[in-house]
Amino acid sequence: MDERDERRDDRSADRAVYIISVAAELAGVHPQTLRIYERKGLLRPRRTPGNTRRYSDRDIERLREIQELTQRRGVNLAGVKMIMELQAELEELRRRTAELEEELRRARGAGTDLGRGGAELGRGGGEPGRSGADLGRGGGEPGHPAAIVPLRAVPRFPWLGPWDEPEGPEGR
Repeated sequence: MDERDERRDDRSADRAVYIISVAAELAGVHPQTLRIYERKGLLRPRRTPGNTRRYSDRDIERLREIQELTQRRGVNLAGVKMIMELQAELEELRRRTAELEEELRRARGAGTDLGRGGAELGRGGGEPGRSGADLGRGGGEPGHPAAIVPLRAVPRFPWLGPWDEPEGPEGR
């Protein structure tokens, strides 16, 4: 499947064609459940000019995911919302990572300037004794802005400390 077919599939999955009763039946829930999910921010159906809700195939799939989490996994709606937000963030980070990896591949292939003070890939970054392989690693210098940060130095969640921090109140 080429890129145009993928975009066409994405557009058809996003086309809001189902009224609330049909969407509820397809997802196996009561129409009032869809209204509750919308009020809680779990769904955002499109609206017609007459303010009627219209659901897409993507909305139906999301409804099924919500049902899986709530009915079979025992997650409450606040937890479902958090899970879905984290999934969306993860997907965006993956997309951005792929973009940056492609940009880096192109830059390395062309040996072009990345715009960092005239440093060129494959030419040692303009500093004697440094190879292009050092770029992106900060040349092993921990304070360097391009240094690779070990995973354990990144907090698990903003409200928790670094990985090496002892658990419990005495470590906080």
